[in-house]
Amino acid sequence: MKVRTRVAPSPTGDPHVGTAYVALVNYAFAKRHGGDFLLRVEDTDRARSTPESERAILQSLRWLGIEWDEGPDKGGPHGPYRQSERAAIYREHVDRLLAEGHAFRCFCTPARLDDLRVAQRAAGQPSRYDGLCRGLSADEVARRMATGEPFVVRLVVPSEGVCVVEDARRGPIEIAWNDVDMQVLMKSDGLPTYHLANVVDDHLMEITHVIRGEEWVSSAPKHLLLYSYFGWTPPAIVHLPLLRNPDKSKLSKRKNPTSILFYERMGYLPEAVLNFLALLAAGAVDGEELFTLEAFVEHFSIDRISLGGPVFDVPKLDWLNGRYLRERLDTERFAERVGAWGFSPERIARIAALAQPRIERLSDIGNLLAFFFAGRLTYDPALLVAGKIEAPTVRKALAVMQRELDTLRAWESAGIDALFRRVAAAIDIKVRDLTRPFYVAITGSPTSVPLYDAMEILGRDIVRERLRHALEMLGAPSKREQEEWKSIGSSVAEVPA
Repeated sequence: MKVRTRVAPSPTGDPHVGTAYVALVNYAFAKRHGGDFLLRVEDTDRARSTPESERAILQSLRWLGIEWDEGPDKGGPHGPYRQSERAAIYREHVDRLLAEGHAFRCFCTPARLDDLRVAQRAAGQPSRYDGLCRGLSADEVARRMATGEPFVVRLVVPSEGVCVVEDARRGPIEIAWNDVDMQVLMKSDGLPTYHLANVVDDHLMEITHVIRGEEWVSSAPKHLLLYSYFGWTPPAIVHLPLLRNPDKSKLSKRKNPTSILFYERMGYLPEAVLNFLALLAAGAVDGEELFTLEAFVEHFSIDRISLGGPVFDVPKLDWLNGRYLRERLDTERFAERVGAWGFSPERIARIAALAQPRIERLSDIGNLLAFFFAGRLTYDPALLVAGKIEAPTVRKALAVMQRELDTLRAWESAGIDALFRRVAAAIDIKVRDLTRPFYVAITGSPTSVPLYDAMEILGRDIVRERLRHALEMLGAPSKREQEEWKSIGSSVAEVPA
């Protein structure tokens, strides 16, 4: 049987280094065994999925040097490779589960489910569905469907016994069935949840090995139950340890840059980033920490996967990238990489257009535009609070804006402008007063080229990191402040654009 693996990202934001980490391991395993590696887009979250995010994911994986045999941009014998284009397939399989008694229609309202969760928390019980609608008669179900009452489809789960998940790296993992929720398989809009679509797609695409993050361990019983209900042989399963921050918490963009695009725009070489991810996954190759993708594939095995919670150590990545710059590039190739990174004609044209109205000599460009080619900016933190806004409000504004910028579907100056106006209204300050500390955080100076245009050129990932750095200099928010400031996000959304 030919080995087939896949990576299945959701196009709901910036391409995450965790996606690249999982993709690399799946790619290496498939190629080590002469198999195929697939890319599938899991875009059933229609409210958050965007074509821009899908393009960014594909581009970033290719930038790293990871290529797939089948996917949405390549096609293949098992397409379509976007879940949004496979709705009829999922409905067919849901109908089969319903007909065979392995699933049921649930008419519970969101209000009832919220009340149920509150009552369960108050009683110290885990939050899970109580099975109310599973007992509805066929006549009652038909009557409620005839009136157009909305419903979801849920999985029937055993109430007793234990599910044994055979993990090819960790060994057997036992999970009691009474700890497994009656998962929603089909939402009220007729689209599947991840759990149904994942199992159906993996089977129909003939995936032999599912290698994914350990956050899916608790979902494995639901998936194995679906395989059993459909009468299918499940693939081999491996759960990779999650990437960690230096404090051992789960890797998070609130504590560490997590976008692949950030590392591209910061001037890391793709082969260095890929080498770093390979080290996190399976350690050195023959005692050497600097190695090619081909060498990693040649030496890769499931047994080499570290289970210790690898730490995404940026200083280690810096060291590795420095070795690549010094040891793997001659002067000519180094100059080519520098040009491709920050001095493409298109990028220079956009930056020059911002500088032209603001200079008297070409030599003025250096100081005015240096922030476009810098990593972490160096400036006096006092500049952040030298305007009309006091430090507590600046901290709040930085935190709120950092979160709200992630909600912009398109990263462009007009949308950034509109968001600044909404945040200023929500915090009850003038826009011109709000922008001053952001000029400092983004450009290193209280005056510079137009802020929103600069942010558009820099990109969401660099901007996010500069705002995080500015907030750290003024004092990272406490948990109480984080909770308090979250409510401002709702106010921002309610302000007319």
